Amino acid sequence: MASSSTSPVVPSRRGFLRGRVRDVKPARRPPWAVNELAFLDRCTRCDRCIDACPTGILVRMDGGFPGVDFTRGECTFCADCVTHCEPRALVRADAQALPWAIVAEIGASCLATTGVECRVCGETCPASAIRFRPQLGGVARPQLDATQCTGCGACIAPCPARAIAMQSTDNLPTERET
Repeated sequence: MASSSTSPVVPSRRGFLRGRVRDVKPARRPPWAVNELAFLDRCTRCDRCIDACPTGILVRMDGGFPGVDFTRGECTFCADCVTHCEPRALVRADAQALPWAIVAEIGASCLATTGVECRVCGETCPASAIRFRPQLGGVARPQLDATQCTGCGACIAPCPARAIAMQSTDNLPTERET
């Protein structure tokens, strides 16, 4: 049974017997991970990248493969995970290579949209990609500059409303409104 989605299809036993399958999004892989199929083929699940991560954001995910959990902190792009990856599932081709193609996305549950003053995400963003635009008669609202966002995840854990998630830059429109 094929899926029209690009995510892998993982059937549960009950779902398979009933003819239903569910799409499962792949875990957010460590920075500089090769494409998903090559990653799954190369990664030996040795945990060296997890042990090498100074911020502790790399954790064991489904199947024992490493993934990123931004609720634990941010990525400093130190590349320690890459240097400790012997099977070369993480490869940094050159110093200019981007670690991944993700940026933060501020959701509708942001406290500022409900009239509560909060600027935690902007204060924790090391790239200054989140700024606050004043609103006449209301609280300032966050505005993300996707071109400045590195995808480090520093804004995710401190957000009291859990309103920030990461999205692929492939999904972004070519021109952002200001």
